[in-house]
Amino acid sequence: MKEFLSQRGVPFTEKDVVEDDAAMEELTKLNFFSTPVTLIDGEAVVGFDRPKLQALLDA
Repeated sequence: MKEFLSQRGVPFTEKDVVEDDAAMEELTKLNFFSTPVTLIDGEAVVGFDRPKLQALLDA
């Protein structure tokens, strides 16, 4: 995910749910229990769904 976003020049904030309790709480409040979860303009993409990520980034 990081490589995909970096190659496209997309700024991002990485949050480690193992090390950061606040990040884990944020994830569970969004009703997600696995990673990666990428939020793009408020829309969540679970896992590495390249077509969906690209569509959201192109919008």
